[in-house]
Amino acid sequence: QVTKVQAEVQEAFETFQFYRASQAIQAFCITDLSNFYLDVAKDRLYISEPSDPRRRSCQTVLKVVMEALLSCIAPLLPHMAEDVWLNVPWATEHDSVFQAGWKKLDYAPHEEARWAQLRSVRDDVNVCMEAARTSKLIGASLEAAVYVHCADKGLREVLSSLLVEGSHLQHPVAESFNAVDDLRFILLASQVHLVDSPEEVSAACDEAHTNPLARSESGCFVGVTKASGSKCERCWFYDDNVGTHSGHDNVCPRCGAALQARKEEEEEEEIELGLVLQTMLFAPLVGSVNSTCSGKSFASQTHYKVLPLKKK
Repeated sequence: QVTKVQAEVQEAFETFQFYRASQAIQAFCITDLSNFYLDVAKDRLYISEPSDPRRRSCQTVLKVVMEALLSCIAPLLPHMAEDVWLNVPWATEHDSVFQAGWKKLDYAPHEEARWAQLRSVRDDVNVCMEAARTSKLIGASLEAAVYVHCADKGLREVLSSLLVEGSHLQHPVAESFNAVDDLRFILLASQVHLVDSPEEVSAACDEAHTNPLARSESGCFVGVTKASGSKCERCWFYDDNVGTHSGHDNVCPRCGAALQARKEEEEEEEIELGLVLQTMLFAPLVGSVNSTCSGKSFASQTHYKVLPLKKK
């Protein structure tokens, strides 16, 4: 999508249709980034371990999008584009956005029609979410369980392919699951149920919290109700497996594993810091004492213990 937008903006500038460039940039930032990608990506960025591939891949996408957007807005907002360029948290090939020029993007469209369908389903779900918020059934969208009946066979297969068997918060994840492409992440709901009839949606959800087919953009009959299970205090998803990870009573297995990994990293950092301080504090003393102890080492005459220091 960013390849398509940059090409449109570049063509608009070359033909002096600056309003087209402005409209394309604004539509991309609002519709594709703010309303969809950044909303869905929060879980990957905030919850995953720093080195988790699902987080690193998202950061890579954001880097590509940022640099492309800066090239697009530079002719319109030169000071802003330059200021952002000088403060990006990664090394750039050029000192100025105006030296960088247009970034070469040749990413092919990735299942464009499929993702358009998914986003239309998401729009229908958001209508139900808003109705549920208005009636105080839920607050955040993760408090909801979504029921979907899809009469279209092709779309149902698409939706089914994005529902991993079991919990999406399990750890370790199944080999066939990339921990990203799941309807619960895309719709920002704790549970998603694909049902076989509209009656099942009506039975599970209050009529006020459904989106009738007459108003549906996707052709699906969608409803929202309260999610089951307990709330993970870290990622806020509701799941029956919350509290099952050893040592962490109020988080899901995925968050428990991330917290455990972070704890181990901190312990390693504390040990490394202790060793560094030991060298800094005692190396000069070893040299001076050794020179006055008739060849005997400082360690042989002195008993001490340096404990790893905790970071503050």
